[in-house]
Amino acid sequence: MILAIIIGCEIAFWVLLVLGLAFRYLWGKRRLSTVLLIAVPLLDLILLAAAVIDMRGGAVAGWHHGLAAAYLAYSIVFGHRTIRWADARFAHRFAGGPEPWKPPAGGRARARYEWGVWVRILIAYGIACGLLFGLIWLVDDPSRTEALIQIMRDLSRVPVIAAIWPVSHTLFPKKVPSDSAA
Repeated sequence: MILAIIIGCEIAFWVLLVLGLAFRYLWGKRRLSTVLLIAVPLLDLILLAAAVIDMRGGAVAGWHHGLAAAYLAYSIVFGHRTIRWADARFAHRFAGGPEPWKPPAGGRARARYEWGVWVRILIAYGIACGLLFGLIWLVDDPSRTEALIQIMRDLSRVPVIAAIWPVSHTLFPKKVPSDSAA
């Protein structure tokens, strides 16, 4: 059940996002667009409620509960940025908006940018662990929640692997021409 809800929430996220941006930029319905975009975080509440109901209903924790926690954490930390990213590209493509922002090409600015992304990944990992600990506490049955501890260990690989980018940009910064450094 949880896996189907995760897939449904992901599909609904993109549908609401595209519809919200289309109503805003293609059809000039700003108010309806705002309602659709505000509805996006409600998907997270649906997923959270479904995970809690599933576990409280006697389910044994599995990888799909870990995926639900990771999805929620990503959405909390990166959801607004994802919407802004899509909005800038949609506005540029369909409404004559300015060129979308791009990360710095190299140098210290790029390293700083990559470290900022990594910190967000670390925060998302912490939120996912908090959600999983919350499920463990809520269910209060170690025989049904022991997999959640292993999922936290498995998820710890994400920030470790993601550290490759900021470390590489710090140790081996790409040279940028002096006229584009400003």
